[in-house]
Amino acid sequence: MSTVQISASDVNKLRQQTGAGMMVCKKSLTETNGDFEAAIDFLRKKGAKVAASRQDRESNEGVVIARTSEDGKRGVIIELNCETDFVAKNAEFIAFGNEIANLAVENNPKDLTALTGMSIDVDSSRLTIAEAITEKTGKIGEKIGVSKYEVVEGDKVIAYIHGNFRLGVLVALSADVAGAEDAGKDVAMQIAAMNPVAIDKDGVDASTIQRELEIAKEQIRAEGKPEEMVEKIAAGKLNKFYKDSTLLNQEFVKDSSKSVSQFLASVDKGLTVTAFKRVALGA
Repeated sequence: MSTVQISASDVNKLRQQTGAGMMVCKKSLTETNGDFEAAIDFLRKKGAKVAASRQDRESNEGVVIARTSEDGKRGVIIELNCETDFVAKNAEFIAFGNEIANLAVENNPKDLTALTGMSIDVDSSRLTIAEAITEKTGKIGEKIGVSKYEVVEGDKVIAYIHGNFRLGVLVALSADVAGAEDAGKDVAMQIAAMNPVAIDKDGVDASTIQRELEIAKEQIRAEGKPEEMVEKIAAGKLNKFYKDSTLLNQEFVKDSSKSVSQFLASVDKGLTVTAFKRVALGA
């Protein structure tokens, strides 16, 4: 049993350093005879224990953060998850997501594993993001984690966040010309709203094309059309799919008289989209 007197100011100091609850801080100081460094280690161990106990919990809430580099040539999206909408709206949780996204932009890790292995400052300590997530899990009492990390590079990359961090978009344009920033934002909003499957028909994978053709043929046969007409009508339906589902061929949401391709050409001749990523929370 500890003989060290734990004062309210000691507890408050540890709370300020770690953000943990008052009773947890008091317990950690009592268990470690008032040793602040040992108490912090005690809290980390508690965090790890909480994290382990919540591995089977669903964590479909959270935030999606999109960021671009200062030169506008690279962008990242990260999805940081938690269990409840209450935590997702917490300012500290959102700030943690922003910090992870900023580190990703600055350091350009190659994948999610590399991202979570990067170092981050937490409560005057230098931890990996994975270790910081364990600590946050212990502090918050919910399972949290980074589930997605996407990167887009190009001549001009624009980031867009929709619906209170519920959805993030990155879009790369072929040139950084006058009006590209505004045009890119409009196209990013298009991607958020219309969820295209590819930039153009050449980007649609073969399995998707085959599936659309088979669905079309079954619909046509169900309508009683002659077999000799099935292939021709199915090809027409596939072209309609390209128009509805590939970005450059879609009707531009802000001006339905133009396709997205025509809109971009009106900004600058030859301007087009070279890449995009769309991340929806929990999808």
